[in-house]
Amino acid sequence: MSKVCVFFGTGFEEIEALTVVDILRRQGIDTRMVSIMGDKTVMGSHKIPVVTDELLEDVDFGEADMLVLPGGLGGTQNLEACESLMKQVDAFVAEGKAVCAICAAPTILGHRGHLKGKKAICYPGMEDQLEGAVVTCEPAVRDGNIITGRGMGCSIAFGLALLEYLTDSKASAAMAEKIVFETKL
Repeated sequence: MSKVCVFFGTGFEEIEALTVVDILRRQGIDTRMVSIMGDKTVMGSHKIPVVTDELLEDVDFGEADMLVLPGGLGGTQNLEACESLMKQVDAFVAEGKAVCAICAAPTILGHRGHLKGKKAICYPGMEDQLEGAVVTCEPAVRDGNIITGRGMGCSIAFGLALLEYLTDSKASAAMAEKIVFETKL
């Protein structure tokens, strides 16, 4: 069974983080909400407090299969400033394990040189920080072990891309139908 860690820093975008948690947990995937702030309660960018499952210092990264970095400008800045988390991001990329980021958070991967030659997307206007990436304009894009998403409005597509990576396209399509996800209104 896969284990996913979604990281929460003060100022995270609530919908981006919680949509991923919701979709993966609906599928029965062990998805842990992890605070990098030293307290299990983390305040989102829209002043919504979220109680996480555990603290960063308690995570056994050897058991994790995927790391997820939600956006929100403040949350992204807090994630990037967390050296112990960044060491894990670097290690996961080097090992070919899944690292996923949405909205402003893909810029972290760009700053660390992990997007060179890879297709990626981020929040509009921040593309210049995806250093070395082949920038696309999709809601979510996967290139190898890295999945990036465009922004809050693309959270479901991003979550489904993570689900597809962890399972298969059939499970992702079934989940999209179950949650009534329609790309055309």
